[in-house]
Amino acid sequence: MAEGRYRVFVYGTLLTGEENHEVVAPYVRAVCSGKVNGRLYNVGPYPALVLGEEGEVEGEWLTVTEEGLKAMDELEDYVEGRRDNEYERVWVRDARKPIEGYVYVYPPEKAAGLPLIPSGSWRRREEKM
Repeated sequence: MAEGRYRVFVYGTLLTGEENHEVVAPYVRAVCSGKVNGRLYNVGPYPALVLGEEGEVEGEWLTVTEEGLKAMDELEDYVEGRRDNEYERVWVRDARKPIEGYVYVYPPEKAAGLPLIPSGSWRRREEKM
């Protein structure tokens, strides 16, 4: 990976064509489809990913510049080392391809009680809110 470039798995409003993609679009250098192991939950206007061995979540791997990673951190209200982040940024591997990078995940305890998106796809969720 080129210096100053980061691969990030996105699965919700940052996907190409979705409402928050414009936040990262100027910094995207490459896009490819992907899947990670876990479950997707509906928080309302956006989804939450809980990593795990059950299920697969569809999304895209975005290769972004350092500015793009900072823009995503700001959107997700993520600050490294802070204890009360809504999402955590962690390292993950694709479920089927030899790709790895960052992903923003939701703590399982926060997802308890949220509706599951059985398809594992934000774009194919059953109820658009």
